[in-house]
Amino acid sequence: MISIIICSRTSAINPALKKNISETIGCAFEMVLIDNSKNQYSIFEAYNLGISQSKFDILCFMHDDILLHTTNWGKIVSNLFSENENVGLVGIAGAKTKTKMPSAWWDCTKEEKVVSIIQHFKDGKIETLHFGFTKESEEVVAIDGVFMVWKKNNQFQFDTSLKGFHNYDLNLSLATVASKQHILVTNQLLVEHFSLGDVNKSWVVSTYQIHKKYNKVLNTISTKKSSSEVRNAKQYLNLCLKYNCYSILLRVWFQLVLIQPLDTFHWAFLKKIIKKQFR
Repeated sequence: MISIIICSRTSAINPALKKNISETIGCAFEMVLIDNSKNQYSIFEAYNLGISQSKFDILCFMHDDILLHTTNWGKIVSNLFSENENVGLVGIAGAKTKTKMPSAWWDCTKEEKVVSIIQHFKDGKIETLHFGFTKESEEVVAIDGVFMVWKKNNQFQFDTSLKGFHNYDLNLSLATVASKQHILVTNQLLVEHFSLGDVNKSWVVSTYQIHKKYNKVLNTISTKKSSSEVRNAKQYLNLCLKYNCYSILLRVWFQLVLIQPLDTFHWAFLKKIIKKQFR
């Protein structure tokens, strides 16, 4: 039995999605709709409300703009938990690595990603993405928030000190890693997603906060001097500069200097800062 938790941008769930869930889930379920049509909740607050209202031990957090293509998907994810007692979280897209430097879960090589989804892009393009699998389910360290199935843990609440609508998936993923439970991405079910998220100033701030919160966990799953750490740091610093997040910029830049003190990036980046300040 599954509790489906949706933070909705409208006061009622889309009838097409409701019908789709009912026709495909294949097991007993309840809908827990958090009406966020007036934007009164952050995603963290909304999902905590959903947890408090849920009745069942398996919770599915899903976006309100998806379509489920797999029949009996509820039975599939329930079996993944019953057959693997150490599994705490299941998704349809994620990564086997995560850098300590602030970044999104997808900021890694394709070889490190595990993805099974039909994705709509802003230019109208639709792609069926399926890669990273050597078996039906692969272990990862972080998943995407479009569709997350979680085995309820009464020790966990989403961190409401984090605001907005970003990084709730990293919040749940890294908390699962910290609890010594495993995270799986499965190709046994297929979800179609009709939108993409935005990287903006809110994302930059939230990403720094979530990485600071889980610094110790990230230390255990990241390689401090890897090329990915350096690449992600540089990418994030440019976003900090773009959105004028200077206090965060200085902290992350200092971390990069410790890792790669002689990189020519530092002089070039300083010139970019000066140019922006005086243009």
